[in-house]
This record gives sequence, C-alpha cells and structure tokens, in this order.
Amino acid sequence: MIACLDAIVRSAGPIMRRLLGLFLVLVLLSGCNYGRMKDDEAVNTYGASIPEMPRKAIPVTGGIEVLRQADPGDLKNPIAGDAASVERGKEAYGYYCIQCHGPKLDGYGTVGQSFAPLPANLKTSYVQDQSDGDLFYKISLGFNRHPPLAATVAVEDRWAVINYMRSLATPSKG
Repeated sequence: MIACLDAIVRSAGPIMRRLLGLFLVLVLLSGCNYGRMKDDEAVNTYGASIPEMPRKAIPVTGGIEVLRQADPGDLKNPIAGDAASVERGKEAYGYYCIQCHGPKLDGYGTVGQSFAPLPANLKTSYVQDQSDGDLFYKISLGFNRHPPLAATVAVEDRWAVINYMRSLATPSKG
C-alpha cells in the first residue's frame, strides 16, 4: 500500500503532490476529535470549575487566627490538673514531645541531643514560671526552633501536656 502511494506521488506533478499532501493532512486531522480532547480531564486539567462549598464549611469563628491575635497572658487552662488530665498529657507528651525533650523532660531526647543548644529542660523554673497561656501559645504557634504544633496536636492534648509538665516540676527553692 505504501509502495503504491509512493509510486503515485512520484509520478504526479507538483500541483498534484500539493493536493495529495493536503488530502493526506485532512485525512489525518479528521481522525482527531479536538472537541472531545478539549473537554478531556487530562488535557484541560485546570479548566474544571470548583464546586460550590456547603454552607458553614469554612469556620468564621475560632481557629488558629484567634489564638494568634490573643494575648498569651489572658489564656487560661480550661482543663483541670487532675490525674486523668495528667495521664492524658503524659500520653500526648510521649507522642509529640519526648523525641526532643526526652523522657525526663530535660531536653535529652533522642532527636534533641543533636540540637545545639539542647531543647529546654521543661522542669526548670525558666519554663515553670511561665503562665499556662504563655506555654500554650508557644507550643501552639512555635517559637525559636520549636515547631508550631497547633495543626498536629489537639487543643485538649496541648493543655494536658502543660498539666503533665506542671506535675513533674522540680519544687522551687526559697
């Protein structure tokens, strides 16, 4: 078949070659369905319209912005420092904090040992003298090299970790 077409093209004059070329292009293009391709999800990835959001899907009150705008001194721990809260805080500390601050809250965690300076010793007066609100603010939004944990750790767990830290505090001298 190709040899036959080749013989026809070679024997045809220049005008006939152009017409055959045009015919060939038209035949090849007729196999493409550009209308369908344009609507294809793979070709028109970003052309899809965004579906309408359900009402009340985006919070307009509360959230992290309220915490960012709050005065840390005004934040009060809503969770009582009872045994259940301390136990919950110990569990959350084991998941999220122990790698850096260590099992004794002294900054000698497996990961924390590679930091210079070491992570804070959470039992010292420097940490313990801060208000619960200050600690919550720093844990939530991060500070210095401490990562922000608001998106990782639930609000109740962050408060419970503070209760756990308070329960293991070294008594102040004097």
